[in-house]
Amino acid sequence: MDLEEARTLKRQLVGYVDELLATRARPATAPAGGDARGVGAAVASLAPVGVALGLAPRGDGGVDIALRYTLGTPTARMVARRLAGEVGPGLDVRRTGRIRPLASGSPRPPVATAQATGETGRVRPLRPGVSIAHYAVSAGTLGAFVTLTGGTGVHALSNFHVLAGSPDARVGDDVLQPGSADGGRLPEDRVGALAAWVPVAPGAPLAVDAAVAALDDPVVEAVYPGGPLAGPAPATGEEEVEKIGRTTGVTRGRVTALELDGVVVDYGPGIGDLQFDNQIEVEAAGPEPFSRGGDSGALVYRPSDRRAIGLLFAGSETGGENGTGLTYVNPIAEVLTALGATLV
Repeated sequence: MDLEEARTLKRQLVGYVDELLATRARPATAPAGGDARGVGAAVASLAPVGVALGLAPRGDGGVDIALRYTLGTPTARMVARRLAGEVGPGLDVRRTGRIRPLASGSPRPPVATAQATGETGRVRPLRPGVSIAHYAVSAGTLGAFVTLTGGTGVHALSNFHVLAGSPDARVGDDVLQPGSADGGRLPEDRVGALAAWVPVAPGAPLAVDAAVAALDDPVVEAVYPGGPLAGPAPATGEEEVEKIGRTTGVTRGRVTALELDGVVVDYGPGIGDLQFDNQIEVEAAGPEPFSRGGDSGALVYRPSDRRAIGLLFAGSETGGENGTGLTYVNPIAEVLTALGATLV
C-alpha cells in the first residue's frame, strides 16, 4: 500500500474495531432495538482495549498497518486476531508489555543512579541528556532548549511528568538539576522554575506529554553527541534515530511505526490509564534497550542530518525484535506547537 491507502485502511479498521466491541457489549448493555454501533463507540472511548493502530513504513517504500496490542489482555488479543484476518500480510503486529512513563509518576521509579549510564551528576552549564526534574519528582531527562513565543530567555524542554509531575504543580515551582533521585537538593541545585506545560489528565485522547522550565542561567550548551541540531523534522519511518538520556546515555534505534492511535500509558495512582494518539514508535537498533526509566524527556533525533523528530515519554519493558521493549515518542511538531516553542 502507499501512504494514503494505508491511512484510509487504518480509518476503516478503527470503525471495524468499534463494531467488534459493539457486538461484544450488546447482549449485556444494549437495550432491545438499540444502536449497537453507538454502544461500541462508548465502550471504545471509555475503556481502551489495549490495541493501537498506526502505519508501519517498509524499506521498499510501501506502508503496512501497524497493530500493537498489550499482553495479558483477552479483548486486545481477540481484536488483534480479527484484524489479522481482515488485513492479512499487510499487517505489522507486535505485542507489548504494559506501557508506562519513563520517569516519576509511573508505578516504577527511574533506574537507580548507581545503575544509570547517562549523566546523573551536577552539570553546569546545562546540556541535553542530563538528569532534571521538578523538586517533587524523582528524575527525568533534559531533552532540549527552547524559546517561547512572546517570552524571554532560554527554557529547558522535557515531559510534563518530569518538570511538573502532577496536576497540583504551579508556575514557578522549583526545578532541580540533578533530579532529587540523583541527589539534587534545594536551594543549591535549583536551575529554574516551571513555566508552561500541556495538561495530562483523563478524558479525550492526548497528543503530547510536555513542559518547559524557565532557566535561571541563560548560558547553556545546546549540543548533542554529534553536534548542534539542524532543526525539527517529521519522522518518515524506518530511519535510524538517536537519543541521549539520563539513564541509558546515548542509544540508537529505528522508527518502526508512525501515527499510532490508541497508545495506552499507565500513569499510576491518581491519573490512571491515558490514551495518546498520533505517536511514533522506536525499537532499539542493538541488543540493549533504546530507553529505560529516567530517560523520559529525551529528544529523539536523526544522527544523519541532526533533525529532531520527537520527545521521548513512555515505553514498555518487553516487545521489539530484541525483546527489550518499545519506546513511544511525541512528534516534535506537536510538542512545539502545543507549547508555542522554538528549538534553540
